[in-house]
Amino acid sequence: MKLQLALDRLTRGESIRILESVKQYVDIIEVGTGVIKEYGVSIIKEIRDLYPDKTILADMKICDAGKHEAIQAFTAGADIVTVMGFAANPTIKETLQVAKEMDGQMLIDLLEIQSADRVKELSSIGVELVSLHVGKDKQTEGVFHTDLFSLIEGVPVKVAVAGGINLKTLPEITQHKPDIVIIGSAITGQDNPELVAKTIKNMMQDS
Repeated sequence: MKLQLALDRLTRGESIRILESVKQYVDIIEVGTGVIKEYGVSIIKEIRDLYPDKTILADMKICDAGKHEAIQAFTAGADIVTVMGFAANPTIKETLQVAKEMDGQMLIDLLEIQSADRVKELSSIGVELVSLHVGKDKQTEGVFHTDLFSLIEGVPVKVAVAGGINLKTLPEITQHKPDIVIIGSAITGQDNPELVAKTIKNMMQDS
C-alpha cells in the first residue's frame, strides 16, 4: 500500500517546503491540477529535478487531446498521468499508447463514474490503474465512502482512493487494501505535516 501526497491549492513555495518535510514517508508525489494550471508543466520538471528517485504523478485530468497532453507531462518528468473516466475511449487508448511508449503509466480518475459496467469497459481496453475519487466540491456531502469499492469488484485493476481521507477515515479504507491511498490537505494543511505523514504511513503499514 503506497502513500500518495496530493499537492493541491498550494503555492510553489508551499509545495516544495511541505515535500521536503515529508519526503521520507511519501511514495508518490502528486502535482495537483490547480498547481499545474498555476505554474504549468515546468513545476513537474522542478519537482522531478528535486526528487529524481520519487514516483511523480501529474494530475492532468485529461479529457481530450490525450496524446498531446500526455507527452507534455511525461516529457516534463511525470511517471503517471491522469485521464478522466468519462473521456472518450479513443482518448484513453491514445494516452495509454503514449504512456507505454514513454515508459510511464496512466491512471483513470473515476470521479462521478457510477457504473461498474464502465469500469469493466475501461479494463477491457487496457486500463490497469483507476482512482476511486470523491471530488473536493462534493466532499461537503461527505468524504470517501467504502461503498465505492463496489465499482471495481471482479475487475482486474489496481486501485487508488482519494477524497478527503484523513486519520479518522483511514482505518476503514485500509481494510479494503487499496494499492494507493491519496491524501492532500489532511497532511498539507496541518501545522506539522511531517508528524501527520509519519502517523499515516505507520497506520498503513500496520493495516
